[in-house]
Amino acid sequence: MKKIMIIAAAALSLAACTKKEVKLPEMTVGQMTAYELDGFRLHVYNSNDVMGDASYIVEGKDGLVVMEYPLFKENAAEFAEYIAALQKPVVTDVTDYHLGGSDKLPLTMPEGMPAFIEGPVYSGMMSGFAQAFGETMVDLPTQKAAEVPFDETQEWAGVSFRFEHGAASDFPGASIIIGNQVYYTHWTPAEAHVSPLQVGSVAAVEAELAEAKEALASCCKYFIGGHGGLAEKKQVEFKIAYLETVQRLLAENADAEGFLAALNAAYPELPGDAAALANALYAAK
Repeated sequence: MKKIMIIAAAALSLAACTKKEVKLPEMTVGQMTAYELDGFRLHVYNSNDVMGDASYIVEGKDGLVVMEYPLFKENAAEFAEYIAALQKPVVTDVTDYHLGGSDKLPLTMPEGMPAFIEGPVYSGMMSGFAQAFGETMVDLPTQKAAEVPFDETQEWAGVSFRFEHGAASDFPGASIIIGNQVYYTHWTPAEAHVSPLQVGSVAAVEAELAEAKEALASCCKYFIGGHGGLAEKKQVEFKIAYLETVQRLLAENADAEGFLAALNAAYPELPGDAAALANALYAAK
């Protein structure tokens, strides 16, 4: 018995010595958290920037897939340092809803998104960001992006990426199912009042509700977005119930004041700006 234990200990020691150790840099601007899944590791980077942006690295056995590269220089610098420390090649950078500083990486977008980025809505938004944030922003990528049709699956770094249509009221981006375990969409579901940037009309409430139900039906373990980081099933279920309540209160109240009072009564402790949501929804009616 003693001999077996010695052999086992020696084997463990050998495995520890032969395993390649990767020293990851400490984050000083944003925050990085890694999650182990079946067949890959998901690295979640919360930028802590003014827009609450989040970026991701899907780490397969022999390569990396980057998603939504950071927009601000200080975030992009430490994100790039972290990628380099993983010591694996970047197969592609998936730019879905958010352009970032990935000018040296192969670029992939959902079908139609490159044309939308060149159009007045997105280019106008980016011009506004440039005026507001100036030199703190990265240079935006100029390389031609490969386009993935909707309802198709790509495999990168040994991990599947299924491209589905995102919310009908949003940019023409994709909801992406990663390795059948992670669901990516524009906004991470959260137990908070929904931003009017996400839901600014009655039609948008309906579209986001349909999208949340699609997310829940995917049976994924984690739910991530370009804003907000990582959530689980509980947050998706909350979002569905919340948006159904919003729909009901919109039908029951003729003005923003009545709607706001009813929403606050339904969710008295909920964080977020309920008044901004109420004003946006009734201004759009």
